[in-house]
Amino acid sequence: MTDHPPDTVPSVLFLCVHNAGRSQMAAGWARHLGGESLEVRSGGSEPADSINPSAVAAMAESGIDIKSQSPSRWTDGEILEATVVITMGCGDTCPIYPGKRYEDWPVPDPAGQSVEDVRPIRDEIEGRVRRLLESLDIA
Repeated sequence: MTDHPPDTVPSVLFLCVHNAGRSQMAAGWARHLGGESLEVRSGGSEPADSINPSAVAAMAESGIDIKSQSPSRWTDGEILEATVVITMGCGDTCPIYPGKRYEDWPVPDPAGQSVEDVRPIRDEIEGRVRRLLESLDIA
């Protein structure tokens, strides 16, 4: 099931509240697994000052470096341009535009958790990203 015209690069936007953990890990997996076949962005409704160090460490264990990423606020333009918008715990703060493909991923928040506790979250996000890429014919 593809949501993008042939010969175009699909884009995915990962949204959460702080853009410091879940959405950053998802974006890291998507960039790693999708390569140049996918455009990846992430954003938050209330961006944190810095990325979650446990998320950085857990992703580094998988060979993915997200430490240079910075939490940022999403823009309406990014949402409108995205092929798929993934929401991760932002509830009513994530805007909904008719006709846009959305998925809500009820993934636990890694905020304040140890690396040991973040590992299963990282692994769940990896599986979800892999399924998303399959649905976009990127695998």
